[in-house]
Amino acid sequence: MSRMRIVLGVSGASGAAIPLRILERLQEVEDVETHLVVSEAARRTLSHECGPGALGRLLAMATENHPIRDVGATIASGSFRTAGMIVAPCSMRTLAAIATGIADNLLVRAADVHLKERRRLILLARETPLHLGHLRNMCSVAEMGAIVMPPVPAFYHRPESVDAIVDHIAARAIDLLGLPIPPLAREWEG
Repeated sequence: MSRMRIVLGVSGASGAAIPLRILERLQEVEDVETHLVVSEAARRTLSHECGPGALGRLLAMATENHPIRDVGATIASGSFRTAGMIVAPCSMRTLAAIATGIADNLLVRAADVHLKERRRLILLARETPLHLGHLRNMCSVAEMGAIVMPPVPAFYHRPESVDAIVDHIAARAIDLLGLPIPPLAREWEG
C-alpha cells in the first residue's frame, strides 16, 4: 500500500461539520487516499446543519465514495488494507450496531472489519446525556479495540469560534489514527 488509505464513516448524529473538516485536513496530508461512506440519516443532518451543498462538498473531497448499501465494496474486506477508520459523528444507533456486530450496512461493516483486523477505529460518539445502554456500548467497543472520542471541545486553547472548535476536534481525531505525520492538533503547552 503506497498511499495511506483512511475510511471516513458519517452517521446521522449532530456534528455534521466535523467530517467536512476531517476531509479538508486530510487533503493537506501527502499520500492519503480517503474512502467515504455516508448514512441516509447523515445526508439529512448534513443538509440541515451545514446547508444544502454540504453533501456535495463532502463527496467531492473524498478520493472514493461508497454507497451505504454496498456491502461488497472494497472497504468491507479485511484484505483491503487501511491506516484506520474514523466515524464522525457516530450516532448511538451506529455505535450499538458496531458494539453488537450487526453489520447491516457498509459503514458498520467497515468498522467491524477494522475491529477484526486490529486496525485503528476512532468513534466520535455524539449524544447527551448518556444512558446506561450508551455507556455499555462504549465500553464494549473500547474492549474490542476502538477508541471512543466524544467530540468534546478543548477550551484551554480559548477557541474564538465554532470553526476553531470543529478544527481542533477534527485534528485530534486524525492524530488518533497514528499516521506517520506531525500532529495536526495544537498540543497542550502547560
